[in-house]
Amino acid sequence: MSTIYLVSCVASKSTSPAAAKDLYQSDWFIKARRFVEYKDSNWYILSAEHGLLVPDRIIAPYEKTLKTMPIAQRRQWADRVMRDLTPLLAAGDRVVILAGAAYRDLLSPAINALGAVVEVPMERLRIGEQLRWLGRQVEGK
Repeated sequence: MSTIYLVSCVASKSTSPAAAKDLYQSDWFIKARRFVEYKDSNWYILSAEHGLLVPDRIIAPYEKTLKTMPIAQRRQWADRVMRDLTPLLAAGDRVVILAGAAYRDLLSPAINALGAVVEVPMERLRIGEQLRWLGRQVEGK
């Protein structure tokens, strides 16, 4: 059994192409990245534009979010992510999602259907609380 972390993209991006892990610039994303890298497990970025992203993949900045997408487009996005994620999962694996409801609501049931366990450790936390939680996980504070 293994653990995979899924981290959502954010609006704040660099202005030129970069590795996906470096493109996203918000304090939240930087702390989430530090957290998942500290865990030393496989991790991927949930991108509204690209679907499931390997952190080292070079991409250009874009302006797209699931929050404003119609539900039919969000379903297509979730299907695309699941096509890429399914070969990476086995029954009993753990998937930790660091993302808002728009990014996880359609994915969680599909992941569970594969026999993997979904965890959303910051599910009920507001953004400031999420930032503190992420900081404590790595810094021990």
